[in-house]
Amino acid sequence: MGNQTPLTPAMFNVLLALASEDLHGYAILKDVDEQTNGEVQLSTGTLYGIIKRLVAEGLIVEARRRPAEHDDPRRRYYHLTDAGRDVAVAEARRMEKLVARARSRQLIRAYKPL
Repeated sequence: MGNQTPLTPAMFNVLLALASEDLHGYAILKDVDEQTNGEVQLSTGTLYGIIKRLVAEGLIVEARRRPAEHDDPRRRYYHLTDAGRDVAVAEARRMEKLVARARSRQLIRAYKPL
């Protein structure tokens, strides 16, 4: 992917959704919605466009194994490749540096969990 980073927020969130497990399209939509508290809402058209691009770039692949034995056979599951994980990590680190710079300029304060 190289010179195309930074990723769009939608692309990054799809990679994040796949970071811990293989998921099918609808599960990716739900995960992104839940993890962002609704701040990033993907339409199915947008999601499948992102999936097509990420597959073409070798960042995700269609999973060979199905996680659920009695799952709908029409569902396609996606798996984060090593290259996809590397790109997601690089993007997270890039954002981490941006946040550190914003803190150093007193633009934002350190996050304090509830």
